[in-house]
Amino acid sequence: MGEGLRERVREKYAELATAAGGGSEGSCCGGSCGCGSGTGTVVRVSDLSGKSYSEAERGELPLLAAGASLGCGNPVALAGLSLGEVVLDLGSGGGIDVLLSARRVAPGGKAYGLDMTDEMLELARGNQEEAGVGNAEFLKGQIEAVPLPDAHVDVVISNCVVNLSTDKPRVISEAFRVLKPGGRFAVSDVVFLGDKRDLPGEVLETVGLWTGCVVGALERGEYEGLLAAAGFEDVSVEVTDVYDPEMIEDLDTEEKRTALREVPAASAFIRARKPEAG
Repeated sequence: MGEGLRERVREKYAELATAAGGGSEGSCCGGSCGCGSGTGTVVRVSDLSGKSYSEAERGELPLLAAGASLGCGNPVALAGLSLGEVVLDLGSGGGIDVLLSARRVAPGGKAYGLDMTDEMLELARGNQEEAGVGNAEFLKGQIEAVPLPDAHVDVVISNCVVNLSTDKPRVISEAFRVLKPGGRFAVSDVVFLGDKRDLPGEVLETVGLWTGCVVGALERGEYEGLLAAAGFEDVSVEVTDVYDPEMIEDLDTEEKRTALREVPAASAFIRARKPEAG
């Protein structure tokens, strides 16, 4: 991620962590994000990801952790975790997916959360202490340079964070590096279903701010290609929710809304596997 863009994301996520700590619900995909122009949209992340977590899952977590979910899906459900596995969450935010993962891999397993924002890490560690989860660890760092050794984890998850990076090939390469042979990539993210070059610039900018805060989403085929180029096998992109242009206040003309219907943005589950050794 470019330094200027990284700092804008860090500042905004620091604000969101502070808001969540004060009892306000954070949002990456909604108006409270506004990492770009500062103009807001009416869509909140709870409209997009809240339904992905069951009431039972939310009941496992401290209130602040559940309220600080900033994602667009439920990668923990996607990952199919097993006892004893080691999990890494890229861009772990307030820690919801790390805490859920840690409970599913115990006993014997561990969940790491990686985030670059001190305020988010403080929030996540407080949520961990309140939840009483001992087999989780929150690391400070960047998703383009994961501070873990090669072949260290069984599963890499992430929740609407890869789209924030301006160096997505590096992120995917790092995920491949830290995975053990046979390890799994199981990510919720936003994708475009078509060629985003067909979108008018003003529409792409609006949707980019909404879905990706700064950078925006990959096209579906781009995601598949990057994973394959990094060495992953069994690559799949499963669309879970196509976003309704009517939900986005800043798409204020029918022409803009029609353009997004023709090249939709969507939440998706992205799966891949690192080949077995030998």
